[in-house]
Formats: sequence, structure tokens, C-alpha cells
Amino acid sequence: MRLTSAGRSAMTRRHFLNLVAVAAAVSAAPVGAHAQAAAAAAVNKNLAQAIADHFSSTKTMQGEFVQFGPRGEQTSGRFFIERPGKMRFNYDAPSPMRVIADGSNVVVGNVDLKTWDVYPLSKTPLTLLLASKIDLSDNMVRSVKAEAELTTIVLGNRTIFGDSLITMMFDSKTYDLRQWTVTDNQGKDTSVIINNVKTNVNFDESVFRIPYNDLNARRR
Repeated sequence: MRLTSAGRSAMTRRHFLNLVAVAAAVSAAPVGAHAQAAAAAAVNKNLAQAIADHFSSTKTMQGEFVQFGPRGEQTSGRFFIERPGKMRFNYDAPSPMRVIADGSNVVVGNVDLKTWDVYPLSKTPLTLLLASKIDLSDNMVRSVKAEAELTTIVLGNRTIFGDSLITMMFDSKTYDLRQWTVTDNQGKDTSVIINNVKTNVNFDESVFRIPYNDLNARRR
């Protein structure tokens, strides 16, 4: 199936927002206006910092994901992360989508059509996720809910996410990421669940290689 330009654009933005959600989870610290709110904010900030420290201590990881779209569509695949700055999401067939960060750029593309959209890594929230040391900001967390099994953090920041909200769910004991949901400006949700995660693995450098030849061919 050949995607139209509009179709590619919509798919690219959706996949990009889903991945951006991961970065947002570890880039947040709450604010409070009154004494009670300030006390709650301090707890939230400590929790966010603990999550950030957990992420930054994990230098490499890989696993599987299942994505559920707003119309009930389901896709799956594998992901790979190496700090600093490298990441890859491979969607299982028949989806031709790939997302790759090589330390300088992030590309989202269709491997069948050899069409790619490029973003400077430093201009995306993914740079926070993939940094050696995660630096918390002060204006993203909307709420934090800690329960026995899961801790849920809701994030929103117009500068980075536009009108989207992002809900992250972590294991309350280990702070490992379990699931995230992106809610767009129309109230539609896209959820991603990750599992079978392995850490401290070794990757060949080709895993994070961006097909710049394809990008250059499109420009000519």
C-alpha cells in the first residue's frame, strides 16, 4: 500500500509523539502555588527525580512494544536504546515504519518507500530521554498518582507537545516504565505497552545507523 503525503505526515506525527512521551516521563518536576501544593510538589519532584535517575543509570536497553491506536488498531515491534543519543523502534510487518536516532538526528520513515522525515535530536524531547544525565524541567507535570503496583504521571507542555497530554505508568517498586498514552487535541488516545525489557546489552553500531543516502537521494 502506498501512503499519500497526507497519510505519511499523519503517521509520522503520531509515531513521533508516541516516542516523545518516553522522554517527557523523565523530564518533569512539579510546581506549587500554596503551602499544601508546595509540599505535594516536593514529593512529586522527588518521585520524578527518582524516575529520572533510574532511566539515566540504564545505559542500554531493548524490548518489545504493542501499540493501540485511537480506532482500535494494533501494531507491535521492538525497540533499542543506547545512551547517549541513540534509539531505534522497528514496527513489525506489515508496517514499514522505523524510528531511528543516531546521536545527532531523529528520522521517522517508511522503509518500503524509502521516505524519511528528519528532526534534529537536540530540538526534540527525545534528547532528554537519551542523555547521559537527565535534566529535569519545572513545568511539565500535571499530576502524579502513586499506588501499590503502578505510579502514574500525567504530563503536558505546549512548547514541547503542543496540545497533547501524555500519561506515563511506571512500576511503583522498580520505577521501570510499563506503558504510556498520548491524548491528542481531539481527545483521542494512542497507548504503548512495553515488555520483555533487557538492560545492559551490547549493540552493533549498524542498529542506530540512519539511511542518509536515501535522504540525500530525495533532495536531489
